[in-house]
Amino acid sequence: MILKGAEALRYLARPAPERAGLLIFGADAMRVALKRQDAIAALIGPEGEAEMRLSRISAADLRKDGALLNDAIREVGFFPGPRVAFVEDATDTLADNIGAALAGWRPGDANIVVTAGGLTGKSSLKTLFEKHPNAVCIGLYDDPPGREEIEAELKKSGLTRIDPGAMADLTALARSLDPGDFRQTLEKISLYKWGDDSPLTSAEVMAMAPATIEAEVDELINAVADRQSNRIGPLLRRLEGQGIQPVGLCIAAMQHFRRLHAAAADPAGPMAGIQKGRGSFRQKEAMGKQAQGWGLNRLEDAVSLLVETDLTLRSASRAPQMALVERALLRLAMARK
Repeated sequence: MILKGAEALRYLARPAPERAGLLIFGADAMRVALKRQDAIAALIGPEGEAEMRLSRISAADLRKDGALLNDAIREVGFFPGPRVAFVEDATDTLADNIGAALAGWRPGDANIVVTAGGLTGKSSLKTLFEKHPNAVCIGLYDDPPGREEIEAELKKSGLTRIDPGAMADLTALARSLDPGDFRQTLEKISLYKWGDDSPLTSAEVMAMAPATIEAEVDELINAVADRQSNRIGPLLRRLEGQGIQPVGLCIAAMQHFRRLHAAAADPAGPMAGIQKGRGSFRQKEAMGKQAQGWGLNRLEDAVSLLVETDLTLRSASRAPQMALVERALLRLAMARK
């Protein structure tokens, strides 16, 4: 049986112990590992591994000894309770061995959990679990966690009250962070809100979120657009230390100001123009105010200055490139309203 979408996520959170096997596959190894960890914990409990009710079998070992999985599912542990036989990084070459274990599985045997990388539609391992009457096949693709998955993760820690703005920020973070970093961010938020019954706010999410280079670039460009010239130097030095290239900064600033210019030229007004683009509600609100504050003529001048700076950076000029970018950003931030 194959499960997809929200149904698959609900099953991974609470797998059916009466099912013989579960295959979790996907190109993102971290996401597969996190979901496998949740599924196994749900099957054997938090103390299952410590009580030796989890048998780990590597793909290489199972290739050498095809009977390992059969032995593991029938093994009687010292501690009572449900057991799991886990095969890691399986490939199609193990389909016959795993198929034999599934065929011989009986109620009371250990549940079989198998993980694999990206499998094709014709994969024999994937087909085995899809067609088996007592097994489940779940593919995890590159889609970031959605609202339901994020809410479920926070609910485990007792955090159920989330402001709409905070949820929008969490969804945006899920798209920008890799699964491991996003999971750590949710854990940090849960610890921070432990014992606090007030709703999770957008400000708290941003305080707990890891600082990425993209976020710091956005912070720098917003400082320019908000005319906060005193912040430009420190932010630029920090980004320079992280290896950001001057051309990349200039392009990012040019894209931002072009978007403001397009919004300012919209017949329905700057706020309406910004709403047509991508981004969270908070980002759109801030950019709408920036477009209104600058005005169409000033934004034309800003885009012209950034285009000129970009051409200079790509020319044979020997002037220090980061200094050229800093000069342009300061001129924009200090421009009269």
